Amino acid sequence: MTDQPQGHESAPTPEELRKQVEHTPEEDGQTGEALAAKTDVKAQAKEKVAEIKEQAAEKTTHVTGRLREKAGQASQRVKDKTPDPVLDKAAHTAAQVRDTATRAGHLAAENTPAPLREKAVTAATMARANRTPLITAAAALVIFLLMRRNRRHR
Repeated sequence: MTDQPQGHESAPTPEELRKQVEHTPEEDGQTGEALAAKTDVKAQAKEKVAEIKEQAAEKTTHVTGRLREKAGQASQRVKDKTPDPVLDKAAHTAAQVRDTATRAGHLAAENTPAPLREKAVTAATMARANRTPLITAAAALVIFLLMRRNRRHR
């Protein structure tokens, strides 16, 4: 056993007491700051909103990537299952449509008033800037129509 009496600890030295007194204001300040932070509901709400926005952005990026991947896979499946003569005919028809559209565009440009042309240029610029969402929406529509057509034939 020990030689010291149980339940009695030695009294703190004056030096230990000074150190305790010096540390107490710092600890009190830190405690006060922590309490103030906990009671600042507005700041907590802003932090939570920022956190939720970040999570939503991450999920949106993930979902968009998955949609693009699935649309690409579906597009490739459609191309794989479409016979070559049909693909060739579609390419030929697309070229004809482009040529006709180009001629129609030139005619329209020659006969269209200037203010209307400016608005058309603005709309075309916006469409080019948002090309990816427009292509994604078009691909989704094509997939939907093909799936609907396949269900009718079953």
